[in-house]
Amino acid sequence: MNSEFAQALNEIAEEKGLDKAEILKMIEMSLAAAFRKDYGEKDQNPVVELNPETMGMKVYDVKTVMSEVLDPQKEISETDAKKIKKSYEIGDEIRTEITPKTGTNFGRIAAQTAKQVIIQKLREAERNVMFSEFKAKERMLITGIVQRIEKDTVLVDLGKATGVLFPSEQIKDEQYKIGGRLKVLVLHVEPTPKGPKITLSRSHPDMVRRLFEIEVPEVTSGVIEIKAIAREAGSRSKIAVVSLQEGVDPIGACVGQRGTRVQTVMSELGGEKIDITEWSEDPVKFIANALSPAKILNVELQEEIKEARVGVMEDQLSLAIGKAGQNVRLAARLTGWKIDIAGQNLEAESSSDETSEQPDGLPAEEQSAEEQK
Repeated sequence: MNSEFAQALNEIAEEKGLDKAEILKMIEMSLAAAFRKDYGEKDQNPVVELNPETMGMKVYDVKTVMSEVLDPQKEISETDAKKIKKSYEIGDEIRTEITPKTGTNFGRIAAQTAKQVIIQKLREAERNVMFSEFKAKERMLITGIVQRIEKDTVLVDLGKATGVLFPSEQIKDEQYKIGGRLKVLVLHVEPTPKGPKITLSRSHPDMVRRLFEIEVPEVTSGVIEIKAIAREAGSRSKIAVVSLQEGVDPIGACVGQRGTRVQTVMSELGGEKIDITEWSEDPVKFIANALSPAKILNVELQEEIKEARVGVMEDQLSLAIGKAGQNVRLAARLTGWKIDIAGQNLEAESSSDETSEQPDGLPAEEQSAEEQK
């Protein structure tokens, strides 16, 4: 391969993250466009083949044999094809060499066209590579640098591209500083003519999931599974975990020694409180666990409407409901059940039971009156 050409090709491939064969194909397409400008005829479909070793170029008029010609530039009828060679059949490709004579040079306009096509194709390929790279990172955590802040929207430099952190995906009351490093979740990636549109999030429940995967090796290895997450970003989250290996405490592993693991996650989320509960296949047990730290007396399920009536002691009622109903709201999201909580007074119920359960079904005072008679 020509040394200067090879060096230029390697530099472009490394800078743009593209395959050298793909770049060669772009150059061939640009040369074909240049040929069409200066030498091409209306019914020709020029295709260039470039020899990178000698830098030699051959141009072919390529047509496909069809029973009915819809595009004369790229297609040829079976009848006309057989005039060239009798063995041609429908679907065959006919290549007729139309390489310009030795010493012929492309004109200025054609050369400019070739340059523009190469630049356009390189940019398009670069956008496709970038899109594929970030698409593969959807719902994953990456670290970026706050580039600028436009009103309430934060633009984050991700290295090769810029991501957008909209107000709806931010943690409430969290402050962002230009130049500050930030862990963000790649929420979704969309292709656009100017490159991939990358939407980021810090409020999505998967943000909590990914942080625990980083901090808790047992979650990363699959020994512990995070079954469900309910989150009110910046305030509180509940996660349900289960151990897939006997002898491993899922809650203890996620909390860590002296709470170091969960504290690290909470710190990354600006002090957001995190309740870690044990998941269970039994909905009664799962609902009781989800309402932690409140102590549950009983759970009655109405499976046809997926509603649970939960009984708690009167002194546990406010704890079960939580501030502004947050605890029961998060528990409902975590379990997927509608939860109705009712306070119960066991002492009053016990006294009531002793009064009513007389042999003849009468209260004690009425029974005494009956005996006197």
